Amino acid sequence: MTVISSSQPKTGLISRLVSVLLSIKPLANFAKAQARQMMIKRAEKIGVPWRANVEQLRQRQWDQELGTVQDPEVDYPEYYLTSFHAYDEGNLSWTAAWEVESAAQAVHAKIWTDDDPKGDTKLRRSYQQALTKLMPIMPQDILDLGCGVGMSTMSLQEVYPSAKVMGLDLSPYFLSVAQYRGQKQQPQINWIHGAAEATGLPGGSLDLVATSLMFHELPASAAQAIILEAHRLLRPGGYLAIMDMNPISEAFKKMPPYVFTLLKSTEPYLDQYFALDLEKIMNQAGFTDFKMTINSPRHRTVVARRK
Repeated sequence: MTVISSSQPKTGLISRLVSVLLSIKPLANFAKAQARQMMIKRAEKIGVPWRANVEQLRQRQWDQELGTVQDPEVDYPEYYLTSFHAYDEGNLSWTAAWEVESAAQAVHAKIWTDDDPKGDTKLRRSYQQALTKLMPIMPQDILDLGCGVGMSTMSLQEVYPSAKVMGLDLSPYFLSVAQYRGQKQQPQINWIHGAAEATGLPGGSLDLVATSLMFHELPASAAQAIILEAHRLLRPGGYLAIMDMNPISEAFKKMPPYVFTLLKSTEPYLDQYFALDLEKIMNQAGFTDFKMTINSPRHRTVVARRK
């Protein structure tokens, strides 16, 4: 892994043209449907039984998990109430929660080589390695923001087995699946239904605030608010870690227009993320020792320390 510059790409002409096309609802719906079918076909091509996995989860009774994790007082930000990942309900649906693991395996299968069923596992392992390389501490209290169905949270618990780990997400459906999975693998993890920009957790109580593959799903204003909240939550000397797409990756620069159109159809805030200057925002929030490393041909890990 090589530490790289934080220089940001400019939104290109192709991206702007794609945005215009996707503003036409029938074209946007067609692109989302195509993106979804592409992921399902890729998953099953590499041996991931997408439909069978979903059907297995569909057969369960989820009332107990949902009742345990859902906070009826949670106020969903407007940006979250939109279509993500080809789901009209975004992340607020059972289907999205049941499919996310298969989707991650399909999307990440082409990171290093074509159709690698272990691509997602390799990505998460590379993130683990980046954290241990860039952070000179052994955190004891960890919060995983935007934890989804808990894949990143359980990965953090593996890296730091003695730490107290919490996973927070806005989707009670995702958290229900996370709790179900966690009961079998790591029952000590605490799952929290809430917004990353207003967690309600006590300030100065954490050593590490981590987030994996969440920032590209945020408008710039929410990204800034979440970084400020992370600063509030951390003890002096604690770290914020962000793993996500690398906007200056050659993989994105060389992506065929058709594939880029499908990607943007499922990621409404992608342009804002690609234009985001994380180093500047972190510095303004009170972080120091900004470091960034490439942990895959498409992804980067960023860490910064609270002064």
